Amino acid sequence: MENKYYYIETFGCQMNVHESEKLAGILVKMGYAETKERAQAHVIVFNTCCIRDTAEKKIFGNIGELKILKRQDKSRIIVIVGCMTQQEGMAEVIATKFPFVDIILGTSNIHLLEQKIVELEERRHRKRGKIIDIDTNEKPAVNEDTIPYRTSYPNAWVNIMYGCNNFCSYCIVPFVRGRERSRDPEVILEEVQSLVKAGYKEITLLGQNVDSYGSDRNDGVNFYTLLQKIAKIEGKFRLRFMTSHPKDLSEEVIKLIAETPNFCNNIHLPVQAGSDAILKAMNRHYDRERYFYLIDLIKKYMPNCGITSDIMVGFPGETEEDFLDTLDLVEKVRYHNAFTFIYSPRKGTVAAKMEQIPYAIKSERIGRLIALQNKITLEISQEYVGKVMEVLVEDAPKPNMLCGRTDCGRLVNFAGNKELVGQFVNVRIDKNKASALIGEIVNG
Repeated sequence: MENKYYYIETFGCQMNVHESEKLAGILVKMGYAETKERAQAHVIVFNTCCIRDTAEKKIFGNIGELKILKRQDKSRIIVIVGCMTQQEGMAEVIATKFPFVDIILGTSNIHLLEQKIVELEERRHRKRGKIIDIDTNEKPAVNEDTIPYRTSYPNAWVNIMYGCNNFCSYCIVPFVRGRERSRDPEVILEEVQSLVKAGYKEITLLGQNVDSYGSDRNDGVNFYTLLQKIAKIEGKFRLRFMTSHPKDLSEEVIKLIAETPNFCNNIHLPVQAGSDAILKAMNRHYDRERYFYLIDLIKKYMPNCGITSDIMVGFPGETEEDFLDTLDLVEKVRYHNAFTFIYSPRKGTVAAKMEQIPYAIKSERIGRLIALQNKITLEISQEYVGKVMEVLVEDAPKPNMLCGRTDCGRLVNFAGNKELVGQFVNVRIDKNKASALIGEIVNG
């Protein structure tokens, strides 16, 4: 029997990366093998993102490129899933603009992929059209039946919840991911335990807002108590989580992270803006004072914590004074790293209806912000030179060259044998470069 291949391309966040592992799990179970070449694939899946307009345009361009491949092999199955398809009317737009697409699924029913492929084959025999299945339920059931095909060893992602209730005025996530749904804590614990037993060394808990985990359940388990349970799991592994929301992160969670050896000395705490007026317009439900309070707590309990953030520039109504407040906050917090981006209007959100700032102003401001953050990152990185740090070896990008991360999240490159991938090693940091630290493995 001829081998059947699948190709999955993932756009967007870690949540999408993990969901692509679930899609891969379905296809492997169906007898498909992975290929890195689109042209070799019998099934091509695009797992899409719509958080920014630039991401959407890129995806449209990539879908358009598939027309030639479909023309070469009409039996090829092209599947578009994810956040972009979940937007109101978008599935119909894709179906009309790209008639060669066969299956379109939303964010909450990717577990139906096998069923829809089988259905497509039957429809083809009857010369029927494509399949569109978008679940518009605001709180769809959590599916636990799909077993992911993990490709990220020694790292693993574990969803603890889905959806978001925050409705930040710029964000489309609640509209495409639905309301918050927390997974059963015992199911989460069982998954983490099995991953540790299988040899995974770094586990990242995922949620749009992990701090609100459990708020939709009646079993009394919240994010703090879930972390307490995970802290009792035996074995040498690291735990990270993302993303935290400044309105919900608590002192007890920060303290627990500091006291638990397996929990990484690393917190991602998106601020988005440093101006109280802009934070209010964004509907973020915290102000500068609250944010600085959390930063002070983190630094009190974890003086060497790698604090990272997301920062947006050019939100509607942002004045030069507002932007200077953001620069001031960045200077005072001193992030190890920050994901900086220009505000992009998303149809259906409150902010999209506000008066927009000219792109030239946004572009000039993002340049100033990036320059400041790069300067701070470089200064912090310099502090590591000469120190010996424990690094989890994650990959061997080149022959005899390894890379990995410290528990505070810093990328380190160093010489070594690829057999060390998945192990913890001590690395003396010798040099500092903009994107990574450079070091050498040492004994002890």
